[in-house]
Amino acid sequence: MATTEECLAALEQLSANLAGAEGDVRAAAALDRSLSCRITDLDITFVGRLTGGRIQDVTTVPGTPAEKAQIRLTTTGDDLVAMVGGELNFARAWAGGRIRVQASLRDVFRLRSLL
Repeated sequence: MATTEECLAALEQLSANLAGAEGDVRAAAALDRSLSCRITDLDITFVGRLTGGRIQDVTTVPGTPAEKAQIRLTTTGDDLVAMVGGELNFARAWAGGRIRVQASLRDVFRLRSLL
């Protein structure tokens, strides 16, 4: 099982990947939205902001935050680490229910090129 530190490192790597992206991915990363990533097996949620092409101001909260982010991801720690590491295909994991995304339809269409 992935640790809190490994999950945070995966989010930092995702942020770095977004910052270095070009083309359609860079345009999709230009959103300014609140973001949360719930790690079900650790019972924690990372909350932050997707802005300026990066994930910024990430904090860890126990359980599920009272305030809902505009973009919400839910997965296990192992799946987050595997997805960011390129070992888990996002589309297959999403279709198989291993990763859940909650966002406006417009944001989902923009985000699909990120993941």
